[in-house]
Amino acid sequence: MLVGYMRVSKADGSQSTDLQRDALLAAGVAAGDLYEDPASGEKDDRPHLAACLKALRHGDTLLVWKLGRLGRDLRHLVNTVHDLTDRGIGLKVLTGEGAAIDTTTAPGKLVFGIFAALSEFERALISERTVAGLAAARARGRTGGRPFKMTPAKVCLAMAAMGQKETKVGDLCKELGITRQTLYRHVSPAGELRADGAKLLSRK
Repeated sequence: MLVGYMRVSKADGSQSTDLQRDALLAAGVAAGDLYEDPASGEKDDRPHLAACLKALRHGDTLLVWKLGRLGRDLRHLVNTVHDLTDRGIGLKVLTGEGAAIDTTTAPGKLVFGIFAALSEFERALISERTVAGLAAARARGRTGGRPFKMTPAKVCLAMAAMGQKETKVGDLCKELGITRQTLYRHVSPAGELRADGAKLLSRK
């Protein structure tokens, strides 16, 4: 049996699946075997894709208009197709990049194998760059993590400002580029230095 899956990137009705639907119907998918999600490919919550994958049985073939309609990224695609293959289910892409993929044929399996190899290569490159970047940062004395938004200079300004009755806390936070929570961790409402503020000033 042929089963079709469609997806548009927006759920507000500004995009249509008509082109995908027509292509899938022309490829032999019955109207009752079409599944559709109006959601971004980056979202994990795609209930109709989940229902589509669950409905597929050994010997079935899943058809998609373009490869990008099925997965969030190359890794997700590879994992999805591996799962389908393990269940004896084929995948056929009708057009666009990946149109040569048809895991029900030997040439199509070869093309998908290349995609899978590229996914592994991409993952290895990202890992390699991350490790190298962290090593370079450590060599320069940086341990990573989010930089402090509060600085010694800002602490001093906050102490002086909070000691003035006319100071509006919201305006002060906006000027310093910090949140109220950050401000009050370092300086009291009366302008007195608190533990985090003292610790920051000790680093000067």
